[in-house]
Amino acid sequence: MILVIQICKETFHYYEFVKPIEDIIKKTKLDFVSINYNDLKEELISKSEKIIICGTSLKDNSFLDNIQDFNWLKNYDKPVLGICGGMHILCLVFNGKLYKTQEIGLTYITFKEGFFGMKNSEEVYELHNFYTFSEKFVVIAESEKCPQAIKHNHKPFYAVLFHPEVRNKNLIRNFILQ
Repeated sequence: MILVIQICKETFHYYEFVKPIEDIIKKTKLDFVSINYNDLKEELISKSEKIIICGTSLKDNSFLDNIQDFNWLKNYDKPVLGICGGMHILCLVFNGKLYKTQEIGLTYITFKEGFFGMKNSEEVYELHNFYTFSEKFVVIAESEKCPQAIKHNHKPFYAVLFHPEVRNKNLIRNFILQ
């Protein structure tokens, strides 16, 4: 089962940041559960085979005040994909820092190595006010301003700052089918 974790405080953000990911998973016919992190239970985490932590809108950052709710990630060893806010969560749980920078719209990023079917230079959709980084991760892709794709040094944890549910849906499909 794939666990899709929503971090949106505002319900209407679900349709922009979560539903497209659910639609990608539905097309693969894999089982999944989609739930807000406030309602997350240990039982769902332990049953999951993979986790996707979705992003949210520019001003919907209340999850940043609740990073301790994600400390279970320190003991989780199955694949995780963090998207935008999900990248923030992964890095902050592993002692990273948050930095202010805004990128909105289409941007080309450069991959140092293949990343779920993406390589070389790819056009992606950006929508963020912050980026983050932790020494526990390696940068796989970057824009002119900041890291865009990372992977954990030892765990099967991956994250992107851009929004593949908008423009690079194959990345999500490749992650869940890997």
